[in-house]
Amino acid sequence: MPDERTFPAGTRVDDLDLSGVRLHGTNLEGARLTETYLSGASITGDIEGLRVNGVEIEPLVRAELVRRHPELAMLRASDIGALREAWSMLEGLWTETTARATRLPEGLLSERVDGEWSFLETLRHLVFATDCWVARGIHGEPRPYHVWGLPWSGAGTEWAREVGVDPDANPTLDQVLEMREDRQASVRATLDVLTDAELGEVRRAPDDGGHPSGEHTVLHCLHVVFNEEWHHRRYAVRDLDVLDPDGRGRQIAGEG
Repeated sequence: MPDERTFPAGTRVDDLDLSGVRLHGTNLEGARLTETYLSGASITGDIEGLRVNGVEIEPLVRAELVRRHPELAMLRASDIGALREAWSMLEGLWTETTARATRLPEGLLSERVDGEWSFLETLRHLVFATDCWVARGIHGEPRPYHVWGLPWSGAGTEWAREVGVDPDANPTLDQVLEMREDRQASVRATLDVLTDAELGEVRRAPDDGGHPSGEHTVLHCLHVVFNEEWHHRRYAVRDLDVLDPDGRGRQIAGEG
């Protein structure tokens, strides 16, 4: 099959002006940016292995994030007791954030800020992430995806339908909260029964075109879920600060 990308691998692109352009879901794995101007640029995502002027950036970014958010260090726990503590911490953060969000008019929770996922879409994505990495990755369930789950933005609607997800779904707040609570409970229940010895076990996902595929340790699966939970909660708070800058919630709707 011919490479249908705009710039196939190995292409050299000179003098490409992307100033002011927003790149979303962009794959720059293995790319080389030389003589590049990044003044005022902003990058979010997986930056593992990125070097700028010969300096690897990810360890510096992680260290700064841990300085700002000390709880982030808990996400890399490698024993079951510490992992349970980390999950309790994440649940506590999400309890606070969800309580803040649900004080807002429900319509705002479906509103996107700067083109990013809405609050409800964020929760639906975390449901999907739990189905992927806990139900499938750890427990080996072939197609555990809730029909209202939301895959990553580049997954494609055809693939979503093939695995049993409805990309056109529009569940209510109560419906989203119910399935979200169910998936949080499934993580808690999994952590309750896992042992330290099992964390290093390699589990193979079913070979049926779902996500994830291949082999992963139990610990890796948990770390993926924890990272998803922490980072998407940070994004949710960022957007709630725009939707509800005073933190006054439903009081706004009652004034005037």
